[in-house]
Amino acid sequence: MELLDPRVDFVFKRIFASESNKDVLLAFLNRIFMDAGDSPLEEVVLLNPYTDKDDPLDKQSIFDIWAKSADGKLINIEMQLFNKYDIEKRTLYYWSKRYAGQLQVSGKYTDLKKCVTINILNYKVLPNEHPHSVFHLREDATGTPLTDDIEIHFLELPKLNQPAVPGQGGLVNWLLFLKGINHSDWEVLLMNEPALRKAMETLEFLSQDSEARRKYEDRQKFLLDEASQRDGAQREGFAKGIAEGREVGRAEGREEGREEGREVGRAEGELEAKLEIAKNLLAMGLDLPAVMKATGLTEEELKSIT
Repeated sequence: MELLDPRVDFVFKRIFASESNKDVLLAFLNRIFMDAGDSPLEEVVLLNPYTDKDDPLDKQSIFDIWAKSADGKLINIEMQLFNKYDIEKRTLYYWSKRYAGQLQVSGKYTDLKKCVTINILNYKVLPNEHPHSVFHLREDATGTPLTDDIEIHFLELPKLNQPAVPGQGGLVNWLLFLKGINHSDWEVLLMNEPALRKAMETLEFLSQDSEARRKYEDRQKFLLDEASQRDGAQREGFAKGIAEGREVGRAEGREEGREEGREVGRAEGELEAKLEIAKNLLAMGLDLPAVMKATGLTEEELKSIT
């Protein structure tokens, strides 16, 4: 049986955001918070639980998970399969909407509760090698917190390179499950993290359900088409930029007689464009041989961006 990919947001929400699986969400969140040095939650309430009415092709469907802890802390979890770019600004924008949205007419600023954003990414975005990065608002020199109301997590799955290791508990087991670790290694994950069993059983059930698989394939196609359109627009922009650069190079060459410099500049521009296109194709899930064939880049050149 071929398992569905838990990184597809539709499947992710089915596993973690149905009322019957609140215990799965609570166990996952506690591993995230404990990995960041925070206390575990006692209870979690789903604010937008998954229902069978959620249509993977409906643009109004929300595949983020919105939840609230017993003490009123608001938590937003988003799974992103493909790079939508500007994730930092996008995160702050949606965090601010959630935070400000708490304040009703005649409300008090003291009523505002902490908002936590958790981004689970199928691509790299931060210039470090830590799979789990956590951000707060603190003073630069002393580290003194201004407020605890903002907390942003980035969980970057490609930075998780190690296999499942017996006896290694904690968040890593949940991330390996989401990354799509080989089914034969699930027993190791279960020994390390028994709370994963229900998540695994849910994924197995969905993988055998014909209606769930149809919705999964519809959603996967939608996400792939969306990513391809973004990539196509970006390629068109790069091609236009290269063409304009060539024209500028020609004009400068005629004016200054620097033919050699123009050729070098053009070659560097084309290589830079190819490398950027390769990044997008890799983020879409293409393997190295396919990307090499599509871009004409060598394996050595591709290794510089992976």
